[in-house]
Amino acid sequence: MKVLITGASGNLGRAVLGRLRDDRISVRATSRRPPAGSDVEWVVSDLATGDGLTEAVTGVDAVLHLASAPRGRQTYQVDVLGTRRLVVAAGTAGVRHIVYISIVGVDRVPIPYYRHKLAAEQVIAAGPVPWSVLRATQFPQFLDDMLTASARLGPVIGDRAVLAQPVDPREVAARLAARLVAGPLGGVEELGGPQVLRFDEAARAWRAARGSRRPLLPVRIPGRLGRELRAGGLATEALPRGVRTWADHLADTYGGTGRK
Repeated sequence: MKVLITGASGNLGRAVLGRLRDDRISVRATSRRPPAGSDVEWVVSDLATGDGLTEAVTGVDAVLHLASAPRGRQTYQVDVLGTRRLVVAAGTAGVRHIVYISIVGVDRVPIPYYRHKLAAEQVIAAGPVPWSVLRATQFPQFLDDMLTASARLGPVIGDRAVLAQPVDPREVAARLAARLVAGPLGGVEELGGPQVLRFDEAARAWRAARGSRRPLLPVRIPGRLGRELRAGGLATEALPRGVRTWADHLADTYGGTGRK
């Protein structure tokens, strides 16, 4: 089996590349800017324009579609229209399986980016290539970055009752590799981390790991968005779950540094 990985230069893409190579699966990587010095077969392509997609999908058995543009004006162009371009090219090339990485909560949480991810899922499902969708919860680095950003003005700002369930990207990579081997699901599966945490619990652990005394300033998120986030819109009860915890991430990132 030969697998094309879109978005291979991202955090998840790098984890997936390592996992598939450990599993001795032949890979081809694609992104707009391939890294220098890589020993992986790399094809330059652009989902926003379609350039290079035919070359990227030619001769592969499956596609792991990880590429996304979560910020800026290109989200619809890349995540929705770009996914359609990829699916059409893959169908023409005779690709037998496309696996799409999505996010737990795209069908519940009213965030514009999530609407685009849900639309991309629908493009995958309506396309000519047998398919699978894996929705994962947020990566711990995302929560870490969000806490860092919220504390830039002094206190850690956030809605303390919002629920999160961070999952390690290496565990997501392992699930994606298993889905490739298992074949098309023709449906959606979910993967979450081992713990559902309130924002204030996550923030306290984060402050302790960094040796920080910054106070928590609670700010309640209004409207439907806040209600969905507090009700667990970003969490899943699906089993099996990941095993690496928020505490594991904090120990790996800040252990022994005493960073403020």
